[in-house]
Amino acid sequence: MALGRRKITDEPAEIDMTPMLDVVFILLIFFVVTATFVRETGIGLQQTAQTDQPPPKELKLATQTFQIAEDNSIWLEGRRIDIRSVRANVERAHAENPRLQVVIEAHPKARTASFVIISDQAREAGVNDIALTTMP
Repeated sequence: MALGRRKITDEPAEIDMTPMLDVVFILLIFFVVTATFVRETGIGLQQTAQTDQPPPKELKLATQTFQIAEDNSIWLEGRRIDIRSVRANVERAHAENPRLQVVIEAHPKARTASFVIISDQAREAGVNDIALTTMP
Protein backbone atom coordinates (compact mmCIF):
# COMPACT_ATOMS: atom_id res chain seq x y z
CA MET A 1 0.00 0.00 0.00
CA ALA A 2 1.50 3.23 -1.14
CA LEU A 3 0.84 6.47 0.54
CA GLY A 4 -0.81 9.18 -1.51
CA ARG A 5 -2.13 6.90 -4.19
CA ARG A 6 -5.81 6.64 -4.75
CA LYS A 7 -7.68 3.88 -6.30
CA ILE A 8 -9.20 4.92 -9.65
CA THR A 9 -12.69 3.64 -10.30
CA ASP A 10 -14.44 3.50 -13.64
CA GLU A 11 -17.90 4.26 -12.20
CA PRO A 12 -19.43 7.51 -13.54
CA ALA A 13 -20.59 10.11 -11.02
CA GLU A 14 -24.39 10.29 -10.58
CA ILE A 15 -26.54 13.01 -9.08
CA ASP A 16 -29.26 11.90 -6.74
CA MET A 17 -32.47 13.66 -7.84
CA THR A 18 -34.66 12.44 -4.97
CA PRO A 19 -34.08 15.41 -2.62
CA MET A 20 -34.81 17.91 -5.40
CA LEU A 21 -38.05 16.13 -6.32
CA ASP A 22 -39.08 16.10 -2.66
CA VAL A 23 -38.56 19.86 -2.47
CA VAL A 24 -40.54 20.45 -5.68
CA PHE A 25 -43.48 18.37 -4.44
CA ILE A 26 -43.46 20.13 -1.07
CA LEU A 27 -43.54 23.52 -2.85
CA LEU A 28 -46.36 22.32 -5.09
CA ILE A 29 -48.40 21.19 -2.10
CA PHE A 30 -47.69 24.49 -0.33
CA PHE A 31 -48.91 26.57 -3.29
CA VAL A 32 -52.03 24.46 -3.80
CA VAL A 33 -53.00 24.66 -0.14
CA THR A 34 -52.36 28.39 0.22
CA ALA A 35 -53.94 29.42 -3.10
CA THR A 36 -57.16 31.34 -2.84
CA PHE A 37 -59.86 30.29 -5.23
CA VAL A 38 -61.93 33.31 -6.22
CA ARG A 39 -65.42 32.85 -7.55
CA GLU A 40 -66.02 35.61 -10.02
CA THR A 41 -69.42 37.17 -10.06
CA GLY A 42 -71.18 37.96 -13.27
CA ILE A 43 -74.48 38.24 -14.97
CA GLY A 44 -76.02 34.97 -16.05
CA LEU A 45 -77.36 35.03 -19.58
CA GLN A 46 -79.35 32.34 -21.32
CA GLN A 47 -79.29 32.03 -25.06
CA THR A 48 -82.63 31.11 -26.52
CA ALA A 49 -83.59 30.58 -30.11
CA GLN A 50 -86.39 32.63 -31.59
CA THR A 51 -89.30 30.59 -32.95
CA ASP A 52 -92.20 31.67 -35.09
CA GLN A 53 -94.72 29.90 -32.90
CA PRO A 54 -96.22 31.93 -30.05
CA PRO A 55 -96.06 30.35 -26.61
CA PRO A 56 -99.17 28.62 -25.29
CA LYS A 57 -101.67 30.89 -23.52
CA GLU A 58 -101.01 29.38 -20.12
CA LEU A 59 -97.31 30.22 -20.45
CA LYS A 60 -97.74 33.66 -21.98
CA LEU A 61 -95.81 36.31 -20.09
CA ALA A 62 -96.27 40.04 -20.05
CA THR A 63 -93.16 41.82 -21.26
CA GLN A 64 -91.83 45.26 -20.65
CA THR A 65 -89.18 46.31 -23.17
CA PHE A 66 -86.52 48.86 -22.38
CA GLN A 67 -84.45 50.13 -25.28
CA ILE A 68 -80.92 51.46 -24.86
CA ALA A 69 -79.92 53.74 -27.74
CA GLU A 70 -76.41 54.27 -29.06
CA ASP A 71 -76.04 57.40 -26.89
CA ASN A 72 -77.08 55.32 -23.80
CA SER A 73 -80.49 56.99 -23.52
CA ILE A 74 -83.21 54.69 -22.20
CA TRP A 75 -86.56 54.40 -23.92
CA LEU A 76 -89.75 52.72 -22.68
CA GLU A 77 -92.84 52.44 -24.90
CA GLY A 78 -91.63 55.18 -27.26
CA ARG A 79 -90.80 57.72 -24.56
CA ARG A 80 -87.43 58.60 -23.12
CA ILE A 81 -87.10 57.90 -19.41
CA ASP A 82 -84.50 58.62 -16.77
CA ILE A 83 -82.40 55.76 -15.43
CA ARG A 84 -83.75 56.45 -11.93
CA SER A 85 -87.35 55.79 -12.99
CA VAL A 86 -86.69 52.26 -14.27
CA ARG A 87 -87.46 50.62 -10.93
CA ALA A 88 -90.75 52.49 -10.50
CA ASN A 89 -91.90 51.51 -14.00
CA VAL A 90 -90.97 47.85 -13.42
CA GLU A 91 -92.71 47.81 -10.01
CA ARG A 92 -95.89 49.24 -11.55
CA ALA A 93 -95.92 46.68 -14.37
CA HIS A 94 -95.03 43.87 -11.95
CA ALA A 95 -97.98 44.82 -9.74
CA GLU A 96 -100.30 44.53 -12.75
CA ASN A 97 -98.89 41.18 -13.86
CA PRO A 98 -96.72 39.09 -11.49
CA ARG A 99 -95.38 37.05 -14.42
CA LEU A 100 -93.59 40.03 -15.93
CA GLN A 101 -90.54 39.60 -18.13
CA VAL A 102 -88.20 42.54 -18.63
CA VAL A 103 -86.59 42.69 -22.06
CA ILE A 104 -83.62 44.98 -22.54
CA GLU A 105 -83.01 45.79 -26.19
CA ALA A 106 -79.58 47.36 -26.45
CA HIS A 107 -77.77 48.98 -29.34
CA PRO A 108 -74.48 47.19 -30.08
CA LYS A 109 -72.50 50.34 -29.27
CA ALA A 110 -74.34 51.07 -26.00
CA ARG A 111 -72.44 50.80 -22.75
CA THR A 112 -72.78 47.65 -20.68
CA ALA A 113 -73.26 49.74 -17.55
CA SER A 114 -76.71 50.81 -18.75
CA PHE A 115 -77.80 47.18 -19.11
CA VAL A 116 -76.42 46.33 -15.67
CA ILE A 117 -78.25 49.23 -14.02
CA ILE A 118 -81.57 48.33 -15.67
CA SER A 119 -81.24 44.64 -14.78
CA ASP A 120 -80.28 45.47 -11.18
CA GLN A 121 -83.26 47.77 -10.76
CA ALA A 122 -85.59 45.16 -12.28
CA ARG A 123 -84.30 42.55 -9.80
CA GLU A 124 -84.81 45.00 -6.93
CA ALA A 125 -88.39 45.46 -8.14
CA GLY A 126 -88.95 41.71 -7.84
CA VAL A 127 -88.56 40.59 -11.48
CA ASN A 128 -86.01 37.82 -12.05
CA ASP A 129 -86.89 37.03 -15.68
CA ILE A 130 -84.66 39.43 -17.61
CA ALA A 131 -83.69 39.02 -21.26
CA LEU A 132 -81.11 40.89 -23.34
CA THR A 133 -81.46 41.39 -27.06
CA THR A 134 -79.64 43.59 -29.53
CA MET A 135 -81.20 46.10 -31.86
CA PRO A 136 -81.13 45.24 -35.56
